[in-house]
Amino acid sequence: MSEKVLKTTNKDTCDTFCYDEDLVQRVQPKMDDVLGVELIFKALSDSTRLKIAYALTLEEELCVCDVANIIRSTNATASHHLRLLRNMGLAKYRKEGKLVFYSLADEHIHQLVKIALIHANE
Repeated sequence: MSEKVLKTTNKDTCDTFCYDEDLVQRVQPKMDDVLGVELIFKALSDSTRLKIAYALTLEEELCVCDVANIIRSTNATASHHLRLLRNMGLAKYRKEGKLVFYSLADEHIHQLVKIALIHANE
């Protein structure tokens, strides 16, 4: 005896193509506002870099060695990811003798990471 399985698909597109010309003319020119923003999300889309950024929301600044131990990596790996965050403008660093301390570049990055965490936990 065979059983038929009916597949239902949620149609998430319009059944007909139409658009509000005034709305499109109002919104479309603003699309250039997001240029470069994707780089922030790209940098934070890597789980290691996101963990580092999150750790930097919990502590004002962290030494590269501390970051390596927190994320359970080598100093070279931690340093690589921290450098990328710095080059992307998401982190900054300061040297103190032989130690290098990193912190988030500004409050906006801190808020972005916190908001993403709150959203993910809802």
